[in-house]
Amino acid sequence: MASVSLKRVIEKMNLENCTPDIDIDSIRITQPDINRPALQLTGYFEHFAATRLQIVGFVEYTYLESLSEERRRQVYEDLMSYSIPCIVYCRDLKPDPICLEVANQKLVPILSTKKSTSAFMAEIIRWLNVRLAPCISVHGVLVDVYGEGVLITGESGIGKSEAALELIKRGHRLVTDDVVELRKVSDDTLVGSAPDITKHFIELRGIGIVDVKALFGASSVRDTQQVDLVIRLEEWNKDKEYDRLGLEENYIEYLGNKVVCHNIPIRPGRNLAIICESAAVNHRQKKMGYNAAQELYARVQNSLAKGRDDDDVGIGF
Repeated sequence: MASVSLKRVIEKMNLENCTPDIDIDSIRITQPDINRPALQLTGYFEHFAATRLQIVGFVEYTYLESLSEERRRQVYEDLMSYSIPCIVYCRDLKPDPICLEVANQKLVPILSTKKSTSAFMAEIIRWLNVRLAPCISVHGVLVDVYGEGVLITGESGIGKSEAALELIKRGHRLVTDDVVELRKVSDDTLVGSAPDITKHFIELRGIGIVDVKALFGASSVRDTQQVDLVIRLEEWNKDKEYDRLGLEENYIEYLGNKVVCHNIPIRPGRNLAIICESAAVNHRQKKMGYNAAQELYARVQNSLAKGRDDDDVGIGF
């Protein structure tokens, strides 16, 4: 099961640790969802999502402040008797001494953030959704072309890295070469990233490893990118019939998500960088509601219909 360490969450979200004596190295977050323990503070623990990160906002904080010290202690003990990963106080609210005392006894980390409750919830859920999303590794190159995430796949040595390098020289941005980590963030979204060990590197046969960020600058790379289009490179086969109109989309499936896929035959003289650019722009146009293939088809149909009408008029005379 995918997980992220609590220490990483604290660093990423810039959280203040109010219980520094508690060892957090072994605590891991396994769910992207969060929980605001409103009903639990009143004593209702049915269906309590204890494994989620717990958020205390202004409403929960003021409710706790309204309780007597004896009742408040009981609420904290009941809440922290469950194996919750941590409790985060938002809006720069500070936990009271009773909370810290019980937390240290139960070994539950108490954290604090200056962000508003809604803003922090949105940010932590978005980040955890990416970090904890189902993940697979595929062989290919991921490039940001005009804002479209283009995943270039194909057999080893067919020219994926060379095409990516030419795209980078033309002002586009590299995400990863050779190994692409795909994460299913939602039913409609796949996000690709690079393994830490190969980030910003490209392998060119005959030359070796090239550091793209060092050669072309920080503007030539990015860490993550949504995958919008797959271009599969393959050797030219004269006996194979290739799509020349593009009226019907072909798809490839990763982690249950379908992505538009173009099979591009390779032969001497074809400029892969320009082909990838054109495919990315054409895909973007389709998302904006314009399909060149359908436009051509409509023109042909209108021309044929007009020709038939002219023939009918001619017969009438």
